[in-house]
Amino acid sequence: MLSGLISSSVLALLGFLGQPSQPLTPVAFLSWDQTPIFQLPTQPDAEIDRLVAQYIKRLSAQGMMGDRTEVWIQSDWAILADVKGKNPASAASLTKIATSLAVLEKWGANYQFETKFYTTGTINNGVLNGDLIIVGGDDPLFVWEEAIAFGNFLNQKGIKQIKGNLVITGNFLMNFKSSILESGELFKQALNNKNWSAKISKEYTNLPTNTPKPEIIITGNVQVKNKLPSNAKLLVTHQSMSLAEILKQMNIYSNNVMAEMLAKTLGGGKKVAEIAAKSADFSPEEIHLINGSGLGLDNRISPRAVCAMLLAIERKLLNSPLSVADIFPVAGRDKTGTMQSRNIPHGVAIKTGTLNLVSALGGVIPTKERGQVWFTIINYGYQIPKFRQEQDQFLQQLSQHWQFTTPDLKPNPNPDFLGNPIRNK
Repeated sequence: MLSGLISSSVLALLGFLGQPSQPLTPVAFLSWDQTPIFQLPTQPDAEIDRLVAQYIKRLSAQGMMGDRTEVWIQSDWAILADVKGKNPASAASLTKIATSLAVLEKWGANYQFETKFYTTGTINNGVLNGDLIIVGGDDPLFVWEEAIAFGNFLNQKGIKQIKGNLVITGNFLMNFKSSILESGELFKQALNNKNWSAKISKEYTNLPTNTPKPEIIITGNVQVKNKLPSNAKLLVTHQSMSLAEILKQMNIYSNNVMAEMLAKTLGGGKKVAEIAAKSADFSPEEIHLINGSGLGLDNRISPRAVCAMLLAIERKLLNSPLSVADIFPVAGRDKTGTMQSRNIPHGVAIKTGTLNLVSALGGVIPTKERGQVWFTIINYGYQIPKFRQEQDQFLQQLSQHWQFTTPDLKPNPNPDFLGNPIRNK
């Protein structure tokens, strides 16, 4: 009835405009389930069922408790494997996926932590007469290179000596230490190359060629205080690397201290779990966290929730040039940290997890047939090296079943780096 009215109206309009009316050619309409968007590969995959069953059987045959293995594999549109996939279980450092999602939810990928430096004195003839005060800003990646760059900045400002104390307020931790006082001592040491250890000299070689070596003498002591003096004047603001780069470094090396620092800024493991479950839209019953690092068997996440969180991270980065591969290590590109001694097909972004009784692996596989395929494997038992070999073999089998679409693994042509002087302003 409606189509007839529309056709009549069109014919009448053509006649009004002086155009001869012609019979309209009927248009063939597709039903909603025949349109291309609904022709996605949503069906299950019998070969995946076979490979998963074979994987578990192989573990059991070697006495590796195949019956205590959990697996979840899905594309964006279909569940491809589910072996106890909704069961929250000890997932070790897969917990860092939850931490990564939670901090991205709060701050975004481009966020930079700020460490502010103040003084209570004046500068005369290269001498700062007064205290140098650090106001920590929760930067989890303040390391030797960053301190060296700051020392060079002071030298460029003409400062050679500080006749006062190094005072620290706020949360300032350096080189992944848990003590603020110890972090202050390390920072003081880094500012004067005459006091460098072999370790600092080695890290210095990571900086661009011809980077100066700072020489700042601090005559006073390192002190920790509760608040900034009222007469303090801002000297410089140090910005961290972007949150995306911080998370990448944390996940490549599975750095527990970094993960704990980030989780604490949000309120701890329980708050991380709450934010992650809401952001990834899964039941809070599938995640229970006591911290942000994964240390401890009481951190429990279901394999399905792990995949949901990886998907949520991908969605959060959708309108940026970044992807999950910029937050987690990628086989074929990253060869240090947790990627060492692994035989994972190139292009697969992963996160590992290891405790005495847990070997876990989660990530995303880029495929031609199914698009992004998200997976989680959690094994329980003491044979950690063997579990890793079997996980890698399983992924290699998937690469023979699907055609993996290896992304561009070239490094960023203009990357930020630790000790980049432009981040001192």
